[in-house]
Amino acid sequence: MPTNAFDFYDIDSVLSEEERAVRDSVRAFVNDKVLPIIGDAYVEGRFPKELIPELATLGVFGANLPEEYGCAGLNNVSYGLIMQELERGDSGVRSFASVQGALVMYPIYAFGSEEQRREYLPKMARGEVIGCFGLTEPDFGSNPAGMITRARQQSDGSWVINGAKMWITNGSTAQVAIIWAKTGDDHSEHSIRGFVVPTNTPGFSAKNQKGKLSLRSSDTSELVLQDVHVGPDALLPESGGLKSPLMCLTQARYGIAWGALGAGMYCYEEALSYAKNRVMFGKPIAQFQLQQARFAEMVSEIVKGQLLVLHLGRLKDRGAMTPQQVSLAKRNNVNVACDIAREARRILGGNGILAEYGAMRHMANLESVYTYEGTHDIHTLVLGQAVTGLAAFE
Repeated sequence: MPTNAFDFYDIDSVLSEEERAVRDSVRAFVNDKVLPIIGDAYVEGRFPKELIPELATLGVFGANLPEEYGCAGLNNVSYGLIMQELERGDSGVRSFASVQGALVMYPIYAFGSEEQRREYLPKMARGEVIGCFGLTEPDFGSNPAGMITRARQQSDGSWVINGAKMWITNGSTAQVAIIWAKTGDDHSEHSIRGFVVPTNTPGFSAKNQKGKLSLRSSDTSELVLQDVHVGPDALLPESGGLKSPLMCLTQARYGIAWGALGAGMYCYEEALSYAKNRVMFGKPIAQFQLQQARFAEMVSEIVKGQLLVLHLGRLKDRGAMTPQQVSLAKRNNVNVACDIAREARRILGGNGILAEYGAMRHMANLESVYTYEGTHDIHTLVLGQAVTGLAAFE
């Protein structure tokens, strides 16, 4: 019997029934609702907000957080498969769900008070409240410890926040922002705290990022906070130091490792189907050696990436995953997905530049994924330190 070209190592056989059901339901949603509209949304430069209610109904927001807060309570492999399938559709759609769950709901769950959890998590799981994550600044991306944003506590216990954040996914859509700021006059990274800030607070503004050639179907904004006053209950009480936002980023990077693989899988499948049907010089172009070499490389990297994130997910479910392991997976899978998308675009020939095909859209999107949530080079140095014990960036 021929090997399944789309599941070459029979990954299905090691997934649980629930994991397969979760993946298949999200895949069906992407096929039915995302793929028919995402090319136009990308060209128009808009996030398809009409998808939000159905994404909430699917349970993708904070899917691996506890059911007691209105979330799905799924294991981390199921969560990863959700991210994989969403990014099969588009990186912008996966980014939306990833920010909502891993970067807004997770810090409220991990560092918030019980009152904050009860107030926000059920509404966010239902898609009634959308969130964004404000860490990166115009002058501080890879070095978040250098952030300029400050929160100063007043005599009545309230806080006043001033600063700016850049490259913020969901920024113009969000009703609430997780803002990271240094407190008081302490300029060290240990003074960094998280705040839950409603975006309708006076002094808070979000401006869409114009001119993007990547992630065009994602809402990307600059946030400006000018004397933003919030109450004492805005502080995430268990947050403290740079480790808090970095813990959030680890959650997001885990999902990205799965998501980027999904984009690569889509490009491979699209190009393979095209090549088997596109006849040139009297035979399908899939029969030519040059194209078969491309497909051999694609499927090899996809299989390696699948096994990598599957084992990482099992480690996460056991509580044994490390940030360095996540760096390896994010770095590897995004890099190979970029390569796969580029090769798929070439196989499609002239048709590959059209929005009705996914390869060039994914190729452009993945260039952003290569950079955000820790650039490829920074993850390289993280791994270098992990294996040598020596930090190159200190």
